[in-house]
Amino acid sequence: MRTLGVLEILAAIGLILPALTGIAPVLVPVTAVCWIALMIGAMVTHLRYAGGARFALLNLTYLAIAAFLALGRFGFEPF
Repeated sequence: MRTLGVLEILAAIGLILPALTGIAPVLVPVTAVCWIALMIGAMVTHLRYAGGARFALLNLTYLAIAAFLALGRFGFEPF
């Protein structure tokens, strides 16, 4: 669980920092795709425990936001 938390923090930094600094902004949609994979893993992990369904719904929300970001940056509005 701690590893997933660290990965989520690093992914959040990877979503924000390249866009702010302008250094390698192509990493933003790549990080968003990796975030989607991470959220799928987090949903599976949460659903294995009792009462984890509400956390899985939260992960689904994060997954939808990351999918929107990846779609927008890869297709509609690249940097």
